[in-house]
Amino acid sequence: MSKKNGIDAFSRRSFLRSAAAVGAAAWAGGASAQDALLEIINAPRRGAWDDQFDAKASRSTATVSSNTPIFSMETIANTQQAISDYQRIVSAGGWPAVNTGLKLEMGVSDPSVQSLRQRLMITGDLERSAGMSNAFDSYVDGAVKRFQARHGLPADGVLGEFSVKALNVPADVRLNQLNTNLVRLQSMSGDLGRRYVVVNIPGAQIEVVENGRVVQRHKAVVGRLSRPTHIINSKIYEVILNPYWTAPRSIIEKDIVPLMRKDPNYLKDNAIRLLDGSGNEVSPETIDWNAEKAPNLTFRQDPGKINAMASTKINFHNPNNEYMHDTPSQGLFNKLARFESSGCVRVQNVRDLTVWLLKETPGWSRSQIEATIRTGQNNPINLAEEVPVYFKYISAWSTIPNIVQFRDDIYQMDGAQELALQTTTGIEPVVGSVE
Repeated sequence: MSKKNGIDAFSRRSFLRSAAAVGAAAWAGGASAQDALLEIINAPRRGAWDDQFDAKASRSTATVSSNTPIFSMETIANTQQAISDYQRIVSAGGWPAVNTGLKLEMGVSDPSVQSLRQRLMITGDLERSAGMSNAFDSYVDGAVKRFQARHGLPADGVLGEFSVKALNVPADVRLNQLNTNLVRLQSMSGDLGRRYVVVNIPGAQIEVVENGRVVQRHKAVVGRLSRPTHIINSKIYEVILNPYWTAPRSIIEKDIVPLMRKDPNYLKDNAIRLLDGSGNEVSPETIDWNAEKAPNLTFRQDPGKINAMASTKINFHNPNNEYMHDTPSQGLFNKLARFESSGCVRVQNVRDLTVWLLKETPGWSRSQIEATIRTGQNNPINLAEEVPVYFKYISAWSTIPNIVQFRDDIYQMDGAQELALQTTTGIEPVVGSVE
């Protein structure tokens, strides 16, 4: 064996022994083998392997979510720490505005990237070791994705309208937002129940909590500013499979009657029947749709795929005729701004929530629920034990140390114009909406 080959073989053996040693140590400490290898890759003598490429960037958003409930002592403690951190940021002068005429994304080189880097470093989204340059490299890409995930934005690494506006909310405004929401979090610090559901209205998100841990999360569509979802503590008492949908009076007057004036077949096309006080069906042709007042009739939609609630309605006690439900318009959950219902809450993957709600009600396994939905027959089910549900307004919080979450103040309850929904992009007009 030549001297050179001997050195190469020694180097390979040394590398493998180091990897094995670090791997064993990591295993003993509960870490994975992948973490051990990453430790070697990230070692000071790794040379120029990365060349402006951050191997951790693709995982930068994974640490933003957790199974810690938004209403927990951990969240209160982490939010208090976030307030201390943001007080220091404000005292140090806040952060710079990010102003650019370009679409900033991976590969772009522009002087405005320097202010973006500084902005992300101040809030801990970008490590200071990434340095200052004009390059939107993978370090910046990972930091932007982390920032977007913390603000409920699509973590695509591209600075669009929502991301730029979120970046440029002043530090003192964010600090006040945290202080305001800490009070809301502290008001929910008591025993919320063994099993409960939380609808966070600004987050357009639902948490399903069991034994102190989040077991499910669902995207939601909540009420728009003009028809808000009400803040309430209540209990879920009933799930209806293949529900009828009965239009509230407000929707009859604001939506359905104007639609009937434009299209006399609207009720028929949408399987909506008119019923009088005795339950008798009334023909739409007998109604004067141009009259000043809407007819004093029940507008009831038959169960089916086009039903406004699709497969499921979830009832909870409340004076506002609000409920949670499925929807035939699943594409709504792909939208960024999911604030366009008339007060009720649409639930993505609602059948998973239904299975969880009914798991302690005898006779309602997932297979039985699915079989019942396939029949198309209306089937109300009372829960064996009512499940608490909390509709709350939390727009700033921290469930994980050093990860601070912010959302738009969609109902303008946080006291600062900069926090209100700053765009109507992706929000459909009210006209023509029946739920």
